[in-house]
Amino acid sequence: MSKQPKYRQVADALRREIDDGTYPPGSRLPSESELSARFDASRNSVRSGLGLFVTQGLVTSSQGLGYEVAKHEVFELNASRFEDLSFPQNGSAYSMDGTNAGRRPHQTFRVEIRPAPDEVAARLKVEPGSRAVLRFCHRFVDDVPWSTQATYYPAWLADEAPRLAEPGDMEGGTTRHLAERGTEQLGYLDEISTRMPTPEEARALEVGAGVPVLLWMRTG
Repeated sequence: MSKQPKYRQVADALRREIDDGTYPPGSRLPSESELSARFDASRNSVRSGLGLFVTQGLVTSSQGLGYEVAKHEVFELNASRFEDLSFPQNGSAYSMDGTNAGRRPHQTFRVEIRPAPDEVAARLKVEPGSRAVLRFCHRFVDDVPWSTQATYYPAWLADEAPRLAEPGDMEGGTTRHLAERGTEQLGYLDEISTRMPTPEEARALEVGAGVPVLLWMRTG
């Protein structure tokens, strides 16, 4: 007899069946009552087992529709080539690559003037608390949250390029706009890591608290 709690037995068995294709992406799992009968488990145990999958982003749940195996599709974005000012473009890397892939990309923007956090100030080489422009972008692919992007610019740069402080997308991107204003980016440092999302990130990306997020930090 298994020493595992019932909810773990339910979760482990269903995970194997999801992995072997018994329940492919987009398919619905059996109802809680069906799983309760199959595993001789209480509804609470079944719900706890399924709750693990929801937290991990393996399945989604909706009232009245039950549990569905999540679809994990890859969306390729070649952002770095758009840093090359000689590369011809019409729009942003995100919108162009998304549209060319037959997807429906859209994004929302907000702009704030705020003191630079200590870590940001160190990267921008300004005094902590110095005034900075934050451009925040929330991106979607086919109406599904895909990423958030927070970009800080020192106030002196925004004074030279006032459009940085205006909300909305910038045709050709900020790097190209700054180059046209006489401030050309000479290089950048990328740092990539993973971690669990903050509550705000989990809400914005509509993921469970147990789903890791990819953190891409670029200093130009």
